[in-house]
Amino acid sequence: MESFSPLSAAIGGSLIGLAAAVLWLGNGRIAGIAGIFGQLLPPAQTVVWRLVFLVALVTATFAAAKLLPGLGVGGDIPAKLVEAPPAWGIPTPIWLAMAGLLVGVGTKIGNGCTSGHGVCGLARLSLRSLVAVLVFFGVAIITVTLTGVV
Repeated sequence: MESFSPLSAAIGGSLIGLAAAVLWLGNGRIAGIAGIFGQLLPPAQTVVWRLVFLVALVTATFAAAKLLPGLGVGGDIPAKLVEAPPAWGIPTPIWLAMAGLLVGVGTKIGNGCTSGHGVCGLARLSLRSLVAVLVFFGVAIITVTLTGVV
């Protein structure tokens, strides 16, 4: 946490909230990435807006990383993927694939992801979303404590 910046966190949070509000007001949809992505295969009737949203999400992230390389990671430190804990003896690509698979299973079980429940659900005062977010954060705290990976 030595590189935490309240300003970049506030700007990032504001942009996420703005994107969620624009999608909700403009399209009547919740900006839950798991739901948006999950409806691509098999394709729903609303594929176009889903693809536009996901492409814009990835493109904006890539552009921000290239234009502002130190944003959110502590000035001159370049952003990089987390590496697997060496003591576990698991290669990083396998570690990341396992993590992605577990996140996918969790979003299916939880009926949504952190963006759907944490950003949109809490804003709508959803009790189900509050419970989901408490579970997300509880598991995250336990995972960081056990693995030491931040």
